[in-house]
Amino acid sequence: MTISDLPALNASLNAISTVFIAAGWYLIRRGHWRQHVACMIAAVITSTLFLVSYLTYHYSRGGQSTLFAGQGIIRPIYFAILITHILLAFVILPLVIITLVPVFRRRWDKHRRLGRWTMPIWLYVSITGVIVYFMLYRWFPPVAV
Repeated sequence: MTISDLPALNASLNAISTVFIAAGWYLIRRGHWRQHVACMIAAVITSTLFLVSYLTYHYSRGGQSTLFAGQGIIRPIYFAILITHILLAFVILPLVIITLVPVFRRRWDKHRRLGRWTMPIWLYVSITGVIVYFMLYRWFPPVAV
């Protein structure tokens, strides 16, 4: 595996996180709290692996971004998705952490209240991460210089 493989790995980890987050939500809504816990632990692990891989990729590139090659109407659509993704990505890390803290204190009511905000934001960030990857690297790949 090389540094150039990391964007695909990052998208895969985001997709896996999406599945675990959605499954965890589905399971807790049906009262299966043990399976919910397992899914959410897996979501935290895959999201953490994503973050490490993402930071490694951008550090290795000296912080240089890949330019979006799409033109026309797709360009503002891409940037709208990207901007909301980035802004909410900054929010989700501390939000996940403060949602987990009540779990360790067995404050289920507080965890539930925070989770109602955390889950949809986390899901959005995970899904849009995959969409950004496809738009940036697969559907409108960068022009080789």
